[in-house]
Amino acid sequence: MILVIECLLLRSGASSLCHENRFSKNETISAHMNEIQLHKIDLNLLVTFEALMEETTLAAAAERLAVTPSAISHSLGRLRTQLNDPLLVRVGGRMQPSPYALELIEEVQPVLRGLRRMLAPRDPFDAATSDRVFRIMMPTFPAIVAAVLARAKREAPGVTLEWVNISTQVYEAVADGLIDVAHVGGDMRLPEGLDEQEMAPFTWYTFARRDHPALMDWGQAAWRRWPHLQVKIGTTVSSPVDARKGDPTTERRIGAKIGEFSAVGTVLSQTDLLTTLPSVLMASQMALHNLSVLRPAVTPEPFLVRFVWPSRLKSDPGNLWLRTLLLETYEAVQAGAEEQIKGRVVELSSSPD
Repeated sequence: MILVIECLLLRSGASSLCHENRFSKNETISAHMNEIQLHKIDLNLLVTFEALMEETTLAAAAERLAVTPSAISHSLGRLRTQLNDPLLVRVGGRMQPSPYALELIEEVQPVLRGLRRMLAPRDPFDAATSDRVFRIMMPTFPAIVAAVLARAKREAPGVTLEWVNISTQVYEAVADGLIDVAHVGGDMRLPEGLDEQEMAPFTWYTFARRDHPALMDWGQAAWRRWPHLQVKIGTTVSSPVDARKGDPTTERRIGAKIGEFSAVGTVLSQTDLLTTLPSVLMASQMALHNLSVLRPAVTPEPFLVRFVWPSRLKSDPGNLWLRTLLLETYEAVQAGAEEQIKGRVVELSSSPD
């Protein structure tokens, strides 16, 4: 492109500057380029020039560019004025190039080819053949992880999905490109540079081993009496059933804290602990660990659930494939969890606590 600009400048009178003793040719042209404001140069004139050189008639060039012959003639006139050269003249029904036009086209064509390559639509992401690595920041919900990996294996056997533990720096990790898609819970403000998809809200239930004594008279008294298992992942987001300041009816006793959702079922099946978690997380563990599901004695507060990804990857075919995979699988697993739990919930006892 620089060589083309040099040609334009030389033809428009900048060559006289090159004879000044104080500047080399390149320095003089560079300085003059700043004066004439390169951002105002119309590259479409070069496209028209290329079409005329290759088609040799106004009509053929106009048809190629899907414009009128008069538009081609107007563009040629502008280019002649800018370059101070006739460029192409009509001879026997054809446009014949000037000597300078023959030199210029040798510089213009490679530049335009490079621009076309650079601006051409990117090759579509082919999941079936890709070996791309995607990083997902999301709690390890066993049913969702299994379903996502199973579908990914069918659609993209060469792709690697890396599950990353959730972090307090989740937004920064996504914005910096360290994470392709993240699952975020809670009403954390979304910073600039990220896009989001809000999901259906969680449905929260309390879970306990099948023969837990709390099932005999389930209510607020049992909620407060028996110890609770709390899962603390790497965020500052609180559970929507945590005790609320000034409301003693929401109090509960935390008997244990763990850092992984995948261990919840095993812990509950072997202890008197209770836990209150979303159905999408626990439905698959109910049958596996012989758990009962109860209506929470504390009404969960609203809890926003969404997937986020870098705004700059909004149209990236690979990221779009990953988002589609995650969101569709998530919704399917969540619907299946609700269906599995429906009709099995132990309701709150009507007797006073």
